[in-house]
Amino acid sequence: MTKNLPMTVLAHIDDVVVFQTAACLETDTDISSDLYQSQQSTAQANYGALNLGLHVNDQAAKVLGNRMHVLAAINEQLRPVDALATDRAQGRYIKRLHWVDQVHGKHIYDVDACPLSMQPAAADAMVSQQAGLGLAIMTADCVPVVLYQPASGRIAAIHAGWQGLAGGVIPAAVERFTQAGEIQAWIGVCISQANYEVDSRVRDKLLAGCRDSQALPVQTLSGTERFDQLYVATSAAHQTTDSAACKDKITLDLPKIAADQLSHAGVNLANKAPISCSYADSHYYSYRRQTHLQQPATGRMALIIVRGAVSHTGGEMS
Repeated sequence: MTKNLPMTVLAHIDDVVVFQTAACLETDTDISSDLYQSQQSTAQANYGALNLGLHVNDQAAKVLGNRMHVLAAINEQLRPVDALATDRAQGRYIKRLHWVDQVHGKHIYDVDACPLSMQPAAADAMVSQQAGLGLAIMTADCVPVVLYQPASGRIAAIHAGWQGLAGGVIPAAVERFTQAGEIQAWIGVCISQANYEVDSRVRDKLLAGCRDSQALPVQTLSGTERFDQLYVATSAAHQTTDSAACKDKITLDLPKIAADQLSHAGVNLANKAPISCSYADSHYYSYRRQTHLQQPATGRMALIIVRGAVSHTGGEMS
């Protein structure tokens, strides 16, 4: 973890670093335990110590402060990159972090082509080729993905829930890269298949969307049987239940779908499995866990990719 903040470095290649933030919730970490249930089953929101989401009814000043702390921690992490640096001007830093208003779509925000604004763009992915900035995607169960192409220096950050996966947000982001050079990807903390129970109609919409966006190989999308073999399981909670409503419940493997969409788009996945399950591990935020515990709100964590640059000044946010 970075100093004093629940942040982990997932990768460091060239001048690009990938960070995963956590929630810093002070609870029992086993969500199945009676202690955890008694701690959490209250009518209070659980924002932890590093909520980065402005849209979850937390105090805006606190959230903006958290974002500034993250920016400072990133720059502190980048400081040792140039071991022989004798002053701040010789170190590598990022000037700002970019955030978007995530809407479960597939719009790509080109940071380099748009002027800075106090109003975040409505988008579910960002791309940039500039040095000296970072791209942050917030999640609390959805699949976060970041991309890096060493040949071009381009980076991207993607928010992929089931709607984004159906809509083709991953291939849409990959299309913003040049044809020359391998693209590497990292998947951050997200919900596991075991804990992502949905109505089978969600599977049907996801399959139809992947067909429309051509986000997976044709043979995978030819029928529900092959798709189900790869990404669907019967909900363990309902395997012995005769109720028709219960039999309609399935579990979806969102991180595997994301990984296969990346592979189909020609991207090399650097980490073959997500770091952890957001639902099962209380170190991370989970919208589904919050809902099951009847809490009114929870925070958001972030998967962040930064490309450092020589800078004489500190950071800013947009």
